[in-house]
Amino acid sequence: MTWKLQAITGELTGQEVDVVKDMLVGRSQDADLVLQSAEISRRHAAFLLKEDALWVQDLGSSNGTFVNDIRIDHETLLKDQDIVQFASLKFSVLAPVVEEDEVQTVAPVEVTDEPVVQTATEVHQPAEAVATAEVTSTENTEETVQPQQEPTAAQQMSEQGMPSLTERSNGASVDANGMPQKVSVPKPAPIPEGVDVHAVAPEPKPVAIPEPETVAEQQTQERKNASLGLVTIVILVILAVIAWLFFK
Repeated sequence: MTWKLQAITGELTGQEVDVVKDMLVGRSQDADLVLQSAEISRRHAAFLLKEDALWVQDLGSSNGTFVNDIRIDHETLLKDQDIVQFASLKFSVLAPVVEEDEVQTVAPVEVTDEPVVQTATEVHQPAEAVATAEVTSTENTEETVQPQQEPTAAQQMSEQGMPSLTERSNGASVDANGMPQKVSVPKPAPIPEGVDVHAVAPEPKPVAIPEPETVAEQQTQERKNASLGLVTIVILVILAVIAWLFFK
């Protein structure tokens, strides 16, 4: 049983296409049904086979897909002699032809006036099937039983609580309230000779931190130094001229 498409417009007029699987329709060379037309999108539409039924779906094409002159936007079931149109290209849908061998003949049933009596029949199940069912149910029961996790050390301590007086060490002496007695306290380390523990540490002296000079201050100081040098050179030149004129 094969669905067919017969082109009724365009260059493929009269040709038939068998639909034996899901087919992509479009201008792309990867399509199952290639339509070389500028109005056809690269991935225009698709034919879908579902349980011997043929469906068509638009894939967001620019110029649309039509069934019997109605534009569709979702999957649409096709019937025999339906007209599927991609933009301006039309195809006629041909449903599969049922062969005579596939038609099942039903034998006539004789109608009698006698009442029909139905008798209950016992169904004997093989012992192997019963055993298999028991094993399966046992496996399912074992799968549902989860192994118990061992409690952590913190959980064990929380469940056990504080140990009783009898559980404590027999060598430790405790009072009525369970507090330990005669606990030796370690002696402090000896103080080295010459160290006065009562001496007061001197207060730290403040350290003056020089303020960083800014770029403007540095440039001003450089200008002062340059002016001072220039004045010094001028004075020296004047003194030299005066000395030359005096000793001439």
